[in-house]
Amino acid sequence: MPYRPAGGAWSSAHDLIKYVQLELARGKLPDGRQLVSEQNLLARRAPGVPTGEDESYGMGLSEDHRTGVSVVEHGGSMAGYKSNILLLPDAGVGAVILTNADEGQSLIGPFKRRLLELVYDGRPEAAGNVAASAASQRASLAKERAKLVVPVAPKAAAALAARYTNPDLGHIDVRHEGGNLVFDFGLWRSAVASRENEDGTTALITFDPTSIGFPFVVGMQSGKRTLTLRDAQHEYVYVESK
Repeated sequence: MPYRPAGGAWSSAHDLIKYVQLELARGKLPDGRQLVSEQNLLARRAPGVPTGEDESYGMGLSEDHRTGVSVVEHGGSMAGYKSNILLLPDAGVGAVILTNADEGQSLIGPFKRRLLELVYDGRPEAAGNVAASAASQRASLAKERAKLVVPVAPKAAAALAARYTNPDLGHIDVRHEGGNLVFDFGLWRSAVASRENEDGTTALITFDPTSIGFPFVVGMQSGKRTLTLRDAQHEYVYVESK
């Protein structure tokens, strides 16, 4: 089955900070032994792809000079988990942040900002950025929630097929469980809400944790019921099947 490539590792802040210490020590262990050559370790930070003004990506590590000092970092993102490691090579300081929520993404930037504030006596803006982000998220969620119908209206639910199939993404089994309409994809599942779109179509929106916000638009194609999922570059049409 096709998967978009990604890597992951289970770790802890305690263990990751040891890795950060190795980076800051240019490949040397605490006892002075050279575990990785300094030349090869630093080569991974060399600019490879520009990612913005004064920002670049090397071999697994990015470097950011926007504040006038070097910040080397690498982030991680999986459903329900957001993380980052930071190095300030000129100051010999590093940090790790691990979060166990998708909303943890909002802490990554302020965490970096706060580290720079502490080390370089910067203006205290990080805490305000977190508060503003939290308020914005709450307002955005409330606005979107007001558009959703939960549970899905019985008439709309009854009009769906029991199963839909897409040649690239597999199948969706439509189930009724505990008063909710549930989309079961085999490897994952989520309850759905309904939303009336401005163009007159109806969308069914996943809302279980780690899968919030996937919109499946209800339609017809060649006399068969369909559910269409779109992102910025793709359109996936699920067609009713047995």
